[in-house]
Amino acid sequence: MSTATTALMQIPQLPRLQRILVIQNDRATQAPLQQLFESEGYGLEIVNPGTESEKLLRDAPPSLLILDLQMGDTPPRRLFEQVRFVNPNVPIIVLGVSSSVKERVLLLELGADDYIVKPFNGRELLARVRATMRRSLGYSGDIFAFGDVQVDFRKMEVRRHGGLVSFTAQEFKVLKFMTCNAERAISREELLNEVWGYHNYPTTRTVDNHILRLRQKLERHPSNPVHFLTVYRVGYKFAPHSDGKYWGKSRS
Repeated sequence: MSTATTALMQIPQLPRLQRILVIQNDRATQAPLQQLFESEGYGLEIVNPGTESEKLLRDAPPSLLILDLQMGDTPPRRLFEQVRFVNPNVPIIVLGVSSSVKERVLLLELGADDYIVKPFNGRELLARVRATMRRSLGYSGDIFAFGDVQVDFRKMEVRRHGGLVSFTAQEFKVLKFMTCNAERAISREELLNEVWGYHNYPTTRTVDNHILRLRQKLERHPSNPVHFLTVYRVGYKFAPHSDGKYWGKSRS
C-alpha cells in the first residue's frame, strides 16, 4: 500500500465531510494549503497526478477534490476528464492559471463545482470548499422519484420507465438542485450561483438550455411540461406533485 493511501486511511475518526484530497505538484502552495485546512479541522492529503491519485479516488474517495490544472503538459480538459472518469461523484474545485472565460465555462459545463484562478486567497478557497460541500449534501436520501422518473444520487443514475437516461454531470447537478428545492421559484441567477458556483457566469441562457434538456429527457410532453415549470419574470420551479419523495439507501 502506498504512503499516501496509508495516510488517508489512517484518519477514519474524521467525518466524511472533513476529508479533502488535493491533486497537484506545485510545492510552493502545498505547505500553506496543509496549514490552512488542518487548522480548520480538515484531513488533507496532497498527491501528484497519476496512479496514486487515481487509487485514492477509487478506493478511499474523499468528500471533496481540489484539482490543480497547472501540471505538466496534459491539457486541462483531458486532465479533468481523467479524474471524472475515475470518480464521477466527488465534488471538484479546480485551480487554474487561465483567466479565460472559455476555459472556465468549459470546465464548469463538464462538471466542475467551482473554478478559482491562481494565485488565490486561502480564506476564499476555504469558503468555497465549505459552500461546495453544503451543495453536495443538499438532499435527504439517496433516491428521489417523481412521475415515471427515479434518480439515484449516489450512483448518479437517472431512469425513466426503468430505462437509463443519459445525463451529463452538469445536467445531474441542475436536476439535483431542483429536486432539493421542490415547489420553490428559483431565479436563473440563483441556479448559476448555487449549481455552477461561479458568480460572474457570462449568461443566464446556459440555465435555459439545461432546463430545456431536462424537459426533453424527463417530461412526457416537453413542450407542455408539468414538472420543470417556467415562473414568469423569475426563473423556474420544480413540481414533483404528490408522488415526489426521497427514500433511504440504494443497493449497489
